[in-house]
Amino acid sequence: MTTLLLTGADVLVTHDDAGREIRDGAVFIRDGWIERVGGSAELDAWIAEAPAERCADRSVDVSGCVLMPGLINGHHHLYQTLTRSVGTSRGLALFDWLKTLYPIWGRMDAEAVYVSAKLGLCELLLSGATTVADHLYMYPNGSRIDDEIAAAQELGVRFHPTRGSMSVGESRGGLPPDRLVEDEAAILADCERVIGQFHDPEPGSMLRIGLAPCSPFSVSADLMRESARLARSHRQVRLHTHLGETIDEDRYCLEKFGLRPVDYAESLGWLGDDVWFAHMVHPNDGDIGKMAHTCSGVCHCPSSNMILASGIAPVREMVDRGVRVGLGVDGSASNDGNHMLGEARQTMLLQRVGWPGFESSADRMSAREALRLGTRGGASILDRDDLGSLEVGKAADLVAFRVDGLQHAGGQSDPVASLLTCAPASAWLSVINGRVVVEDGQIRGVDLPALIKCHNAAAAKLLG
Repeated sequence: MTTLLLTGADVLVTHDDAGREIRDGAVFIRDGWIERVGGSAELDAWIAEAPAERCADRSVDVSGCVLMPGLINGHHHLYQTLTRSVGTSRGLALFDWLKTLYPIWGRMDAEAVYVSAKLGLCELLLSGATTVADHLYMYPNGSRIDDEIAAAQELGVRFHPTRGSMSVGESRGGLPPDRLVEDEAAILADCERVIGQFHDPEPGSMLRIGLAPCSPFSVSADLMRESARLARSHRQVRLHTHLGETIDEDRYCLEKFGLRPVDYAESLGWLGDDVWFAHMVHPNDGDIGKMAHTCSGVCHCPSSNMILASGIAPVREMVDRGVRVGLGVDGSASNDGNHMLGEARQTMLLQRVGWPGFESSADRMSAREALRLGTRGGASILDRDDLGSLEVGKAADLVAFRVDGLQHAGGQSDPVASLLTCAPASAWLSVINGRVVVEDGQIRGVDLPALIKCHNAAAAKLLG
């Protein structure tokens, strides 16, 4: 049995239903679960009532910090840390960008998948992320999803890897090269293997598998249907895919299927409370209504949507109409960073900017609401009612950002908002499942210089 006390937070942001923020806040953790939340004096008195049972094994002073739930990254491609700035530096849009990068990614092997995942997860940890959903949809040269799972388990990250897939190559009208697609029977067999070997559906789970055919332009309708059938035959296996990212995708779906992307997904059984889509930049009014009615989720990836010129997703409208929305970094080659606090900031800023049909409005998205999308919103799209807030009985995933330094000087009037209105900071402390993973801004047990050197060597090998 292990206990941990975090005490003295300048502000403790609970993100509970009431939106409580506690000055001089504290949290008591036992065996990976939150046992008490309140003011520091309140918790001191509570501990004093039964010191033998409640004296913490370790106490951490988090004064000078905003303490909040760990951020939840709802969509990523960790392997893309190997190819940052390739294509994006030339100003390529999504389809041309993918065609440029597919041959490079096709040179990956198991070691490249492992080291890129470990480096990307380290960067995410330092940005405040404690839970990460990743979408790995190609497996060249013997690589498997097992390789990135190994990296996450070594770091202690709460992980939602999705077994992605591509089965329709260029010769059949798809986007990826034929040599990078897989046989559909083999895909489904490996999905079954991965679920059986790794998936944990229980509360507090550190590892849950999802199934994620890549996109409407890289898999068949049969694979979409069979993936949904397989996922729904298991408990807590969710479905994920890219959808509605670009106008080009709209055109492709209309030409190929005679349907817009959301209508096509609906025709395949891909709407529901066990589905979340990446991007959803171009939904129409009917699309938003369908997603809200079916409780389908959306992961908003603002930086990627900007750098690939995909557009601005109507997050404000989706949220107001009841769509479950979380935040994601997306691939590190279309961002080109891994900073969840930065994505929350971009979400806030983009929703204030005008675009066709919406006038600019500075009050369209507050800092607090954007932060909440990164915690409660992320938990909702992953169907994790044990994550996303600091409440008794929730899993102990917390992050502390210092607000007493250079970046936040002068921001003491609202230290919570300053996390987004000021330059995004790095996590000073991160706790996952009750275990300290980041301390004093450093990831425990990781030799970052050695990891970076190994990662850059793998990247150079891909680029030839």
